[in-house]
This record gives sequence, C-alpha cells and structure tokens, in this order.
Amino acid sequence: MAVFFEWSDELSVGIQEIDEQHKVLIDLLNELHDAIRLHHGSEASGHILGRLADYTRTHFTVEESLMRILGYPDYDAHKQHHEDLIKQMNDLQARLLGGEAITFELMHFLRNWLTHHIIEGDKRYTEHFLSRGAQASWHKKSWLERFWAK
Repeated sequence: MAVFFEWSDELSVGIQEIDEQHKVLIDLLNELHDAIRLHHGSEASGHILGRLADYTRTHFTVEESLMRILGYPDYDAHKQHHEDLIKQMNDLQARLLGGEAITFELMHFLRNWLTHHIIEGDKRYTEHFLSRGAQASWHKKSWLERFWAK
C-alpha cells in the first residue's frame, strides 16, 4: 500500500484510545487512496468508503460520549464539526452511487480535514479529559480496536 497519509506524533492527542482510532481512520484513507490509484473501480472504492464512513460515525460517537460524560465545555461546536463531515461523507457516498468517481482532490480534502480536525479540535479536549479521569494509555487492546480489526 502506498502511503498517502502517515501517522505522526504531531497528530497524537495524548489519549491512546483516541489515537488508535485516528490511526484506523488514516489506514482507511490510505486504503481508499490505493483503490483509486490502482483503478480498482467504483465498487471497491465504494466498499472502502462505506467502511470509512461507518468507522468515522463510531469514532465520533465515542468522542461525543466522552465529551458528554466528562462535561467538555466545547461539546456543541465539536459535535457540529462531526455532523458537517458526516454530511459530506453521505453526499460523497451518494455521488459515488450515482456514478461519479472519487478523485484525488477529494482524498486531499479528507486528509486535510482529518489533520485539521485532530490538531485544531481534538487536541483541545485532551487536558480536559485527562483532568476528569480519562486514561492516557491502556494495558490491553481497546474493545473498539478489536471490534473493527480487519
């Protein structure tokens, strides 16, 4: 697989559970990029995009649940960012079903959106989460990581 989007320490929010979920999102973007680059067709791309959309929704649900449980003060604005991306992904899936191809321009948009969202949005909640009892790391694999394993 060609690396389109690479994980770096700059993207770490300092909470292993969330970082591992972000890595899965990056892996799915790389998989989608490869499908496009290698001309695997819209059916293969659509399948990967569906997995990406499903995992994104699950990830957002986890983040939003933690925000509510831990009383994150910027919950509403962060949730709106999530809803905006979900809408864009739904639109993208509809366009793909309508015969439109996924372009590299769109892939760059998704990569830039995720990078910006992690650095400008997700990193803001780290201190709040940790101060309210969230753990920075775990000793066992995450239930979500096991659930979504390939």
